[in-house]
Amino acid sequence: QVRLVESGGGSVQSGGSLRLSCAASGYSQRRYSMGWFRQAPGQEREGLAAVGDDGDTVVFTSVRGRFTISQDKVNHTLYLEMNRLKPEDTALYYCAADFVARTPRDLLYRLSRSPDLGFWGQGTQVTVSS
Repeated sequence: QVRLVESGGGSVQSGGSLRLSCAASGYSQRRYSMGWFRQAPGQEREGLAAVGDDGDTVVFTSVRGRFTISQDKVNHTLYLEMNRLKPEDTALYYCAADFVARTPRDLLYRLSRSPDLGFWGQGTQVTVSS
């Protein structure tokens, strides 16, 4: 059973930083892609960044330059470093894994349209105050 557990969320002031972690377990596949999404109240889930099975990364324009995605494959952990946070970054942040998508863009495309195709964590709340 694939299990993804996010941590690192919290409340910060505008301009602050947070580092989210996603611990993955319960799978034996060597090839997979992972990514970060977020969902604010009343809004659709938004893809932020992803890493493909060869280590390539993509960060979407909305957070590019402020957010960085990285992965520790040895310890099966995905990270999202978030800097210069803004109140509009307030959302529930989710980690996702996909064993079909090979590239980060494939993961973001597949799971944005069909979330049921991937595996998801429960999310970690990020709240940014002005």
